[in-house]
Formats: sequence, C-alpha cells, structure tokens
Amino acid sequence: MQSESRPIGRKRNPIIEEARRRQIIDAAIETVASIGYAQASLSRIAQHAQISKSVISYHFAGKDELLEQVVKQIYDDTWAFIEARLETETTAAGRLRAYIQSNLDYLRSHRSRVLAVGDIVGSHRAADGTPRFATTTDESVITLLTDILRQGLDDGEFRDFDPQVVAVTVGQALIGALSRWAVDPTVDLTAYAIELITLFDRATRK
Repeated sequence: MQSESRPIGRKRNPIIEEARRRQIIDAAIETVASIGYAQASLSRIAQHAQISKSVISYHFAGKDELLEQVVKQIYDDTWAFIEARLETETTAAGRLRAYIQSNLDYLRSHRSRVLAVGDIVGSHRAADGTPRFATTTDESVITLLTDILRQGLDDGEFRDFDPQVVAVTVGQALIGALSRWAVDPTVDLTAYAIELITLFDRATRK
C-alpha cells in the first residue's frame, strides 16, 4: 500500500481514515452513476473526489475491492431502510406492503446509489467470469419475500398459493419498476407503489 502523505512516525487516526474511505466510496458511487461502470477508473474516481489516485490505493487494494465495498455499503444502507419499515408491521400483509413501499421509497431518495449499484452488480465479474453479486442478492430477496408470504399462509391471512412463485413475481415487479425509473426519472414512484401494493394485495388475500 502507498502512504497517504503523512509525516513519518505519526499514528493512524481511525476516525480520519474511515472518513476518507467513505469519501472515496461516495465518489465511486457518483462516478459510476454518472459515467458508468466501464468508464469508472480509479483515476476518474480520484478526480471526482479531488484526491490523488495514490490516496485510493492507500485505502483499497484496487478497483475490485473499492467497488465491492460500494456494493456492501449500499446493500447495508438499503436493508437498514427496509428493515426499519418491516419491523413496524405485525402481519404478513402489512410486511408485504411495507417491503414494496420501502423499496420504491429508497429509489426515490437515493437515485445515484441505486443506479451505481445496479450497474456494478450487472457488470462486475469474478475471476472465472461469473457475476460477482447477482446470484446471492437475488436469493436473499426471494428468501425474505418467501418467508413473509409463508407467514401469511400459516396465519391464514392469504389464499393458498406457492409462496416462492409469488415471491419471484414480486421481486421481478420491483426490478421492472427500477428499470423503468432508471431510464425515466420522471416516473411517479408514489403511483407505482400504490399500483403494485394493490396488485399483490388482491393477488394474495383470501
């Protein structure tokens, strides 16, 4: 690792270093969102952050590690946002509504983050050429939705159906909303949420 231009013998300050890492991650998010994954080199990210490329190299082993940390931070932030909404609901129907609503609310208020993570997840590859993130992400979403739907079935809230099939359908509907909004930021996500919630309420209730 290269040194971040500090006097020899000075101890590292973890607070300052964490702030610098966050600055770099934020710059990476904005860079990917504005010019795309393929063009988001460390040099372009450094330029956006108004720092030298060597500062990024001091904190991250390379572009792969930096972008993996970008995805982790966005996923962690997204889940914290959604989880807070889910925890206020006690019924499966309420949790399903909250999941749909919170996803679209997050899109509305975090456009750069959502565009960046979508581009990285769709483009970033492991050494063997397979997608680095997509599979595990899809599985975790489907598992969560399946658990919510199964709760509703067990509690007698919902009609009889295959919870995994419906979970996949909900997940794909949200991906469709994201895809539409990504190319057209004027899409009314409030109206979109109302329609999706109504659609799946009618599809699942007795």
